[in-house]
Amino acid sequence: RTVGGNEAAYGPRDKYFGRVPNYGLNNDKKNLLNAAVKREIDDSAAQGGTAGPTVSAYRKALDIMGTKSDIDIKILAVPGLRHSSVTDYALDVVESRFDAIYIMDIEERDELDTVITSSVASSPNVGFTVTALKNRALNSSFGAAYFPDQVIQDPATKTSIQVPPSVPVLGAFALNDSIGYPWFAPAGFARGALESVLYSTLPLNKKNMDDLYDADINPLTSFPGTGIMVFGQKTLLSDNSSLDRVNVRRLLIDIRRKVRNVANRMLFEPNRQETLDKFNSLVSPILQRIQEKSGVDRYKVIIDATTTTQADVENNTL
Repeated sequence: RTVGGNEAAYGPRDKYFGRVPNYGLNNDKKNLLNAAVKREIDDSAAQGGTAGPTVSAYRKALDIMGTKSDIDIKILAVPGLRHSSVTDYALDVVESRFDAIYIMDIEERDELDTVITSSVASSPNVGFTVTALKNRALNSSFGAAYFPDQVIQDPATKTSIQVPPSVPVLGAFALNDSIGYPWFAPAGFARGALESVLYSTLPLNKKNMDDLYDADINPLTSFPGTGIMVFGQKTLLSDNSSLDRVNVRRLLIDIRRKVRNVANRMLFEPNRQETLDKFNSLVSPILQRIQEKSGVDRYKVIIDATTTTQADVENNTL
């Protein structure tokens, strides 16, 4: 049926409910866009909230990504998904895994302090964007946020398209790891260059960058004579700590993953001194190589009766 004769506002006839409102919502849901997530949360009574089809689909996917026995990842990104109902959930997933880091896209806000939901909307306002993220009170070293959106060339259509920060930042992480190691900072001229970026959607001045960095948001910017680069490597940890740096968290992730691979090979071995000595002999060379490649200054492996007590032995624990 029509309302007020406005037939154009309705989409194709639904099998069960007749014509359903279009308003662009159907395409947003079909394409699993952030706009659909926002609508489902903002109008939870009608759209389902966290049980809505888009939000629940992303959360289900993140649940799968969080299952270490099925999925092995070092870096997680969900490009373009900015709403906290998805991003907070993703941050919890990687923190629960404890062996991956999340490159988070944050909501950008305009001059009216309104969430920007389209690339054709007004330019983002640094102050309102910073305040919005601070109000979320995030506190995790397993996530890192970047700003603002960037423009790259679509390799398929050869046209310029606007993409969220996580897209070029993934490239910076790949560049860093190809010429360095995970414990090097994926930032600066050498390892944080965003060569695929044509230009930034918002040129940043020094005050902008200071405000962003104070809120644990890493700026994507350029300087005279340089291209766009990542100019920061803060995690979303609120406390002052070595872990408020991306390279330190990635160092510990790398060590954890390598030691875990050794531990997996020790499963079902007799819980006796020979096994502890074997574990030590396999782990020490790993840390020595990391030390030789400027990952750590010093290290010490301790696995003996102080770490595996008689009670642990009786509980089949190494």
